[in-house]
Amino acid sequence: MHVNKFCSIEPEKLNLLVPFFEHRIYKKKELLLSEGHRCYEKFFIVKGCVNLFYLRQNGVEQTVDFAIENWWASDFMAFQHTSAAQFSIRAVEKTEVLRITAEQQRELLKAVPELNEYFHLVFQKAYAAAQIRLRLLYELSKEELYRHFSEHFPDFMQRVPQYLLASFLGFTPEYLSEIRKKYLS
Repeated sequence: MHVNKFCSIEPEKLNLLVPFFEHRIYKKKELLLSEGHRCYEKFFIVKGCVNLFYLRQNGVEQTVDFAIENWWASDFMAFQHTSAAQFSIRAVEKTEVLRITAEQQRELLKAVPELNEYFHLVFQKAYAAAQIRLRLLYELSKEELYRHFSEHFPDFMQRVPQYLLASFLGFTPEYLSEIRKKYLS
């Protein structure tokens, strides 16, 4: 179980987790969360992939993150305050999640306080990854960024449509296509 990779919890306490989560399956391109709507929940990705994005002023979607198996996805600020989401979340492929509301999470943490360590470590790791990504965006050329991403996440590159990958890397789909041709030839 994913929790055991981050902290030790007695097996009988792990059974207490089940009623706090709702199992959901989303079809490809189905929204889990819509920008502007109140955010009550976060999602643990059991199987599949989602992208987190917002609509830019020019009407173009800007992908800021992805989540795959064993990752969490939400608009975390909106989740914390149960406020309007600044981001949307959409299934990139058929996606199976465990969904928990903010209220359910508070109750879960009362029932199994050891999970505070789990959430702390998971989100510390995610924040560190976001910091590294920002540094790469500032320091690397577009071609270097593409090369870094393709070398470190080759399986991911196969799962995500090119237009979403381009958005995530800050490219146009056409520019990404040019870079890919250059590296494939």
